[in-house]
Amino acid sequence: MPHPGLSVRVGCLEPYGLTITEGARILGVTRQALSQLVNERSDLSWDMAIRLSIAFGSNPDQWMRMQFAYDSAKAEERASTIIVKPVKLVLESAYQ
Repeated sequence: MPHPGLSVRVGCLEPYGLTITEGARILGVTRQALSQLVNERSDLSWDMAIRLSIAFGSNPDQWMRMQFAYDSAKAEERASTIIVKPVKLVLESAYQ
């Protein structure tokens, strides 16, 4: 699952020939904020999703579904490394 920043770069900036600086100015954010998103170093926020939707004619929910799908895929990759004891087992061992 691709990071939403890739979609911002390929689907929003590149078709219009916009640089990060120009895109940031249009979106009303810092160059650093947009650069971090496009370079997959930060997550997409609801605020940015709204800005992208207004600027490029999309829907904030679509953007956030991309972020959710990306986050879900990354979590699934890490699932086998997450160590948690079921509450039932913890409680049972506490009373034995």
